[in-house]
Amino acid sequence: MSESTPPSVSPEWLHEHLDDEDLVIVDATTHLSMPPDGSVHIEPGLATYAEGHIPGAVYADLFTDFSEHEAPQPFTAASSERFATAAGAVGIGDGRRVVVYDQSNSIWAARLWWQLRLEGFDDAAVLDGGLPAWRAAGYPVTDEQVIPRAATFTPRRRPELVRSTHEVLEALDDRRTLIINALDPATYRGESPSYPRRGHIPGSINIPFEDLVDPDTGRLRPATELREVFEKAGALDPEVEPVTYCGGGIAASGLAHALAVAGRPDSAVYDGSLNAWTADESLPLVEGPDPR
Repeated sequence: MSESTPPSVSPEWLHEHLDDEDLVIVDATTHLSMPPDGSVHIEPGLATYAEGHIPGAVYADLFTDFSEHEAPQPFTAASSERFATAAGAVGIGDGRRVVVYDQSNSIWAARLWWQLRLEGFDDAAVLDGGLPAWRAAGYPVTDEQVIPRAATFTPRRRPELVRSTHEVLEALDDRRTLIINALDPATYRGESPSYPRRGHIPGSINIPFEDLVDPDTGRLRPATELREVFEKAGALDPEVEPVTYCGGGIAASGLAHALAVAGRPDSAVYDGSLNAWTADESLPLVEGPDPR
C-alpha cells in the first residue's frame, strides 16, 4: 500500500500480502446495542476476536483505548497523545502499513481508519466486507494469540477532518458546508426515540450508511455506485465541504470512508454527533423527510 492506494482492500489482496513484514492487521470489532429505552450497551469485541480472527491480526479496543474517557460522549476520538500510545501498543506506527477489519459491517474498522487519517497516518485501509467476506472467500481464521510488535506512532493531527458542535452550529447557514446524516431514515425524520430529542440537524441531508453496503456480501457497493449517490447529493462538488454525523460518530466514520472510496478523502466527521447535539436544549432540530 501507499498514499495512492484506495482506502479499501479486498480479501484476495490481504491474503496475498498476509506475510508482509511491515503489514499490521487489526481487528477492531466492537459490540454496541441501543434498546428501545434509549440506553446504550457497549461491549469490546475481544472475546469475539479470541474465538476466531484473521491469522496474524491483533485486537484494538476502540472504546477502552482509542476513545477519550473524560469526554461526555462515548467513543469521542482520543487526544493525539493517547491515540499514539494506543496505536503503538498494538503495533501501528511509523514505517508500517495497516489493514483494519471488524466482524460486522465495517463501521468499526472505518472508525479506526478515520482516526488514523485524523492523526496523519495515510497508509491504512479497511478490509472490504470484514471477516465475513474473508470467510466467504474461503480463507482461514485462527484462535491463536498474537503478541503485537510495539511501534512508535508519530501523530500529525489534521484538524480539518473533525468538527465540533460549535463549528457545526456556525456552518448551518454556510452553503460551502454539506452536513450529511448517516443514520436510518426513521431516525433522521424524528420517528425514533433513540436520543434525548428527535430529529436531525437543520439543513442536513440523509444518506444512510446501511444503504451503501451490499446486504448480501457486507461489502461496500462499487465505487461507481457510491460516486453516483454522492454526486447526486452534491458531496463530490470541490466547492463543498462534506461533514458527516450520526449518533456518536461511528456510522459517520463509515460514511466518511465510503466518501473516500468514491474519491472524496477530505470529508470531516462531527465527532459528538447527535449524542452531543441533542444534549443541548438550545440547539435546533428538525423533524421530517429529507428535503431533496
